[in-house]
Amino acid sequence: MSSLPAALLAAGASPSPSPSPSGSTAPAVPTLQDAQESATNAASWVEQNWSTWLAMGLQILLIVVVAVALRAVVRRAITQLIERMNRSAPTVEGGALGGLLVNAERRRQRAAAIGSVLRSVASFLILGTAALMVLGTFKINLAPLLASAGVAGVAIGFGARNLVTDFLSGVFMILEDQYGVGDVIDAGVATGEVIEVGLRVTKLRGDGGEIWYVRNGEVKRIGNLSQGWATAGVDVTVKASEDLDRVKATLDEVAEKMSKEEPWNELLWGSIEVLGLDSVLIDSMVVRVSARTMPGKSVTVERELRWRIKRAFDAASIRIVGGATAVEDQEDTPDPAAAVAAPSAYSNADSPQTAAASPIAAQRQAPPGK
Repeated sequence: MSSLPAALLAAGASPSPSPSPSGSTAPAVPTLQDAQESATNAASWVEQNWSTWLAMGLQILLIVVVAVALRAVVRRAITQLIERMNRSAPTVEGGALGGLLVNAERRRQRAAAIGSVLRSVASFLILGTAALMVLGTFKINLAPLLASAGVAGVAIGFGARNLVTDFLSGVFMILEDQYGVGDVIDAGVATGEVIEVGLRVTKLRGDGGEIWYVRNGEVKRIGNLSQGWATAGVDVTVKASEDLDRVKATLDEVAEKMSKEEPWNELLWGSIEVLGLDSVLIDSMVVRVSARTMPGKSVTVERELRWRIKRAFDAASIRIVGGATAVEDQEDTPDPAAAVAAPSAYSNADSPQTAAASPIAAQRQAPPGK
C-alpha cells in the first residue's frame, strides 16, 4: 500500500504530456544553462582560433597592399619610360633623316601601344600572382585550379589562334618599329600609307583613297618605302648621232641648278649624278640620271627633273626621242617609193591604150546559108 502514494507522487511530480491534436511533441525550450554552455563553447572556439584568423587576415592584407603598391609603381615607371622616349625623340631627330622617319603622330601611337601592352602584362602578372597567394593562404589546393586554367588556355588558344597570332604579330611589329603612322608600306596584300597601327589590325590608305584593314597575322613580309632614303632615276633617250659631251654638259648644268634651288635642295639628299649610258641601240641611246632623295619623294623629284631636262634640251637643240627604238622624223627619212616609176597604162589589159596597141584579129566569114 505504501508504494501507491509514491507512484502517485511520482506521477504528479512528472506528469505525462497530453497528446497534441497533431500528434507531434512540443520542442524542448533551451534553458539558461544550455545557452551558457553554448556561449562558453563559442568563446572557447574563438579564443582558440582568433590568432589564426588574425594571422590570415594580416597576411591577406599584406599581399593586397603589396600587390596594389607594386602595380602602381610598375605602371608609373612604364608611363615615365614612354614619356622619356617621346621627349628624347626630338634630340635624335636633329637631322633631316630622323625628322622624316618619325613624326609626332607615329611616336604617340607607338608609345601608347607599347605602354598599353606593358601595363596590361604587368597588371596581369602582379594581380594574378597576388590572387594565387591569397587562395594559398586559405589552404586551397591550387593544383586542380592551375590544371583547369591550363586546359582552358590551350582550348582558347586553339579556338582563337588567329586572334592570338594577330595580337602577337602586332606586338612585335610595334616593338621592332617595323612601320608607323605616315609610312608608305607594301604589306603584300595591300599597299598604301599607314594611318593607324593597332595590336590586331593595321589601317592603310591606298593610292585611290581606299582604306585597307590588314590583319597583322596575315602580313608575311613588309616593304617600308619611307625608311632610310629613296632613289629617283630618270632615263633620257636621245638620238645616236647626238654629241655625248654636249648631252652630259647639259645634264650637269640642270643637276647643279636644281640642287641649289628650294625646295629641291631639302628633298635631295645627295647630288644629282649622270651615271652614263644605260643602253645603246642602232638609232638611239639612253642616258641614266640618278639622285638620292627623301623617302617617299622620289616620284616628285623625277617629275621635276624630267621637266627641267626637257626644257634644257630644247634650249640646246638636243632632240629627245621616245621608246626603245627611236623613230626618225618623216622629213629625214627618204621615201622608198620615190625611185620607183609610175605604173604604165599598158600594164592594165582592159585599158584603152592596151586595146589600141593590140593587133587586129582576122574576122571569120559566116558560112553560106542553106
